Amino acid sequence: MSMNKPYPSDLTDEQWELVEPVITAWKARHPSVSGHQGKYAMREIVNAILYQNRTGCRWEFLPPSLVLLDTQSIHVAVGVPATTTGRDAAKRVPGRKRCLAVDVLGLVVAVVVLAASAHENTAGIALLDQVAGQSGSVKKALVDQDFKKKVVEHGKNVGIDVEIVERNPDDKGFVPQAKRWIVEQTNGILMFYRRLVRDYEHRPASSRSRVLWAMTSVMSRRLTGRTIASWRTA
Repeated sequence: MSMNKPYPSDLTDEQWELVEPVITAWKARHPSVSGHQGKYAMREIVNAILYQNRTGCRWEFLPPSLVLLDTQSIHVAVGVPATTTGRDAAKRVPGRKRCLAVDVLGLVVAVVVLAASAHENTAGIALLDQVAGQSGSVKKALVDQDFKKKVVEHGKNVGIDVEIVERNPDDKGFVPQAKRWIVEQTNGILMFYRRLVRDYEHRPASSRSRVLWAMTSVMSRRLTGRTIASWRTA
């Protein structure tokens, strides 16, 4: 059984004892052609169906257990304190590093703003701490090859399985990777907010708040089905 706090719609242990034999028998009669036994526990699948049935939410709005981590180095405006900035040697960008953890809908779960010179490990560890502190439902995180073993080990300490998604060596240029493209899309969405194209804030905490305000706008527009004109085409 999941160690997460159960939802009111979840089966109790007593109820699962009644349902489990039926589910097991059905699964035995319908084996996978490839022999795959399934990635998720049947009880969790049943609970997800019951949750969706009770609440009426769309499948993509089920509470996600996966987050995607990424960083983006951006330039800063004149006047931003040099003590809070640095240079990303790999990307050749002087400024700050905006670090995001997003869910499967691309909504920000955690955000950290560091000097661009900060290593991806530093960013990853800080993000995992935020995610673990804010949500007990997150069990897995996907990161790119810039994140190293330290992040994977730290994930184990906070109860999050960190998987480094390897890039296909034959790929040329930017190639979207399954699932991880979602965080790349969020980075792109933030670029529609002119205040976020460059970091104008003197304090990293203020810079972080700007990201959260942008996501508040994104979420409210999604919920109401409204769109807003891009300043790029204005």
